[in-house]
Formats: sequence, structure tokens, C-alpha cells
Amino acid sequence: MEREVRTWWSPNVGREMGVARYGHFGKPVLFFPTGGGDYLDCERFLMVRALTPLLAAGRIKLYAIDSTCRQSWTNPDVPPLEKSHMQARYDRWLTDELVPWIRSDCGGTDQKFAACGASIGAYHALNLTCKHPEIVDTMVGMSGTYAMDRRMAGQWNEDWYYNDPLQFVPTLDGERREALARARFVLGLGRDHENPAYTWRTANMLGAGGFWNRVETWGAGSGHDWPTWRAMLPTFLDRLV
Repeated sequence: MEREVRTWWSPNVGREMGVARYGHFGKPVLFFPTGGGDYLDCERFLMVRALTPLLAAGRIKLYAIDSTCRQSWTNPDVPPLEKSHMQARYDRWLTDELVPWIRSDCGGTDQKFAACGASIGAYHALNLTCKHPEIVDTMVGMSGTYAMDRRMAGQWNEDWYYNDPLQFVPTLDGERREALARARFVLGLGRDHENPAYTWRTANMLGAGGFWNRVETWGAGSGHDWPTWRAMLPTFLDRLV
């Protein structure tokens, strides 16, 4: 399997950021790490191995990417308004730096991407899809921590509003709403050690807006951990791409 690792200094987030690419052809799939993870977790925790049939068949081209969660959402020493500001900067890294690089890596493709992640990674996948439906048309979230308001401790700014789909999606109209209406959302849950309220709150928000979404709860013994996610993601992507 083809594999490439790239890192570069990002002026948007002020740190080195990395991406690992797997596969040779297919729909570009972004995989966001969990809150404490990085761009190599997808490989370390054997998700790449689980996706090998789709990669080998040229159906997907996987991009496991870095996040700034340790400088924002999961760092208790970072004030809430700095957390949301870093999220806005991360969004610019995605759209202004990462996406152009991926399009070039895919031969200049203009096709839309899929965005996937687990736990806080699922929040990132949801946020990117809802903010940029011109880039992403397929979203898979697993055991998602979609509601981040408790990490804002009651504080609010525009960076938070525009990076919280639960706030901004219900107000969308015009071309952005029409573009998002063409996207598909699959939200997976394990049976054990989950907070299903996050997923159902998100699904209800999407459903109220008329956006296609599906919640799937895995069977007994599944939970908020990599073995469940390794079973979910290949199954969901096999249906969607």
C-alpha cells in the first residue's frame, strides 16, 4: 500500500502539522484524531489495516490528519475564548493549507471529500462538513463528542458560534443550505460507555433542518474505543463511497 507522511509549519496555527496519506486512488477521506491523538493514531490503532480492502480497491484515499485539540479543547489550562479562537485558526489550516495540498496530491481533483472521526474527531468531521459543504459531502462520526459547550464554560464569541454546528446550522439559508442538503451524515454509537445524548442532539438538529442523517447503534460489547470504530468505519464507508 502506498504511504506518505508530510509535515509542515503552519502559519495559521503556529505549529508543525502533519498528515499521513494511504492508498493510490479513490475518494479523499479525512480522518480526524481523537482529542489526545495525532495524525499517526489512525495507523497505530490499526484503522488503516481495517480500511485496507477499500484502499487496495482504489475506492478511497485516506488522509489521517493532525488536530490542535491539545492546544485547545482538551487542555484545561487554555481559557475558553482561546479554545474557540484556536478552533477558528484550525479551520483555516484545513481549508487554506490542507485541502489544496490534498487536491494537488490527487492530481488536481475537484471531487468532494469524506470527513470521519471518533470522539472529538467526530466533532471536527461534523464541523468541517457543515461549514464547508463545497469541500465535504460525506460525514461519518463515531462515538461523537459533538456538543462542546461545556468546554466553553458559558462564554461566547463569534469564533465559537461559527465553529459549533449546533448553533450555526439552524440559521443557514441560501446556497450554503442547499449545498449542505446534498451531504450525508452517518453517526455511529457503541452500546457501552457512551454519551448518546451528544449523537441524538446532533441528529435531531440535522433532522429538524431537513438534512439527511442516520444514527446506527452497534451491538452488545461495543463502546467508546478503537475496536468498535475499526468495525464501524469500513462498514459505513463501504456503503457511502
